[in-house]
Amino acid sequence: MDLSVDRRVSGHPAGRPAVAIRPARSEDLDALMALEAAAFASDRAERRAIRHAIGSPSISLLVALDGAVLVGAATIERRRGSRRARLSSIAVAPSRAGTGLGRVLLEAAESEALAHGCDRLRLEVREDNGAGIRLYERAGYRRFETIADYYEDGTTAWRYEKQLGTGEGAPAR
Repeated sequence: MDLSVDRRVSGHPAGRPAVAIRPARSEDLDALMALEAAAFASDRAERRAIRHAIGSPSISLLVALDGAVLVGAATIERRRGSRRARLSSIAVAPSRAGTGLGRVLLEAAESEALAHGCDRLRLEVREDNGAGIRLYERAGYRRFETIADYYEDGTTAWRYEKQLGTGEGAPAR
C-alpha cells in the first residue's frame, strides 16, 4: 500500500513524482542498513532491530523511494492503549539533504500515527542537530524536556511533542 506516490521534493522537475512513500518490506533490509550507515555517525539501528520493525504490528517503518532507490525512512512506534506515538527515527540519504525530504517523511509519519488512532507524536533530537530542530519546530513541535547524556556519544537530546490533527504543538499530559 503506497501512502503517496507523488510527494514532491525540491530539486525535481515538475510533473515527475519525487518520492513514493510505502511501508518497508523485507527486501528493503539491505538498503535500510546502507541508509543507516550513510545518515548516522552513531546511534545506528542494528539489522536485527530493523528486521523486527518491518514485521512488527506496533511499529511502522516507512520508506521513501525515488524510483527504485531508497532515499529515506521514518520509524513510528506505538503502544497498545496509548494515543501517543513516538517517531524514533527519520533518516535521509546525504545526497537528498536539504531537499525537503525530511519534511515529506515527517508528514507521512504524522499521517501514519493518525491512521493508527494516535493524536500525539513525540520525538527526540540531538541538541546539535540544527536542521532537525528547525524541521520539527517549523512543523509545530514544541520542546518540553531536555535529556542529558541521551546519545551514545553523551550528547543531550531535546524532546518534542505535537498534537496531531489540530496544528497545536503543546504537549498534552
